[in-house]
Amino acid sequence: MKNIAPQLTPFVRSDAVGAILAETLGHPEREFTLAELGRRTDTSGPVVHREVGRLVDSAVLRDRYEGRNRLVSANADHPLFALMRDLIAATYGPVPVLRELFDGIDGVEELLIYGSWAARRSGESGEFPNDLDVLVVGETPRRTLSGIAAEAGDKLDLPVNITRIVPVDWNSEDPSPFVSTIRSRPLVDVRSGEILA
Repeated sequence: MKNIAPQLTPFVRSDAVGAILAETLGHPEREFTLAELGRRTDTSGPVVHREVGRLVDSAVLRDRYEGRNRLVSANADHPLFALMRDLIAATYGPVPVLRELFDGIDGVEELLIYGSWAARRSGESGEFPNDLDVLVVGETPRRTLSGIAAEAGDKLDLPVNITRIVPVDWNSEDPSPFVSTIRSRPLVDVRSGEILA
């Protein structure tokens, strides 16, 4: 992940920090290895190590060692924990929330965020997104997707719109105008956290 100035929360040090905080503050009961945080946020090892060190130094995160593994978790006792968690959930939370909600759901080949949220996440300036657009490439039943959209919307306090496209239409060499538009704009791969620009 390139180190870009975050547009979702401009006062967060970097986009990588926002993604790391979304994973840790969003799951205060969990411990993460640095390698796992790197995979989940599409952030290089040295950047994860440096930023986690800063967050531990400021008591936002806690760490401990188990053998050679450094395990980190949110510091739920920090006086600003609830405020930080809510702010990060509103700005960087969609990726981990959607990843969890789609875990184990059949018929999903690709899971992408597009639209204004993806544009802000990729570094494009603009107004804060007023909804979240999600693209499912696959055959998941629409009823299942509607339930996930409602649950994600409740967790994120943001309207979530899920569009399903069958793989043959997404992979077509002569795509529809809708698919062409989505492909031409920034996308965020929910499973990897990678920004596809």
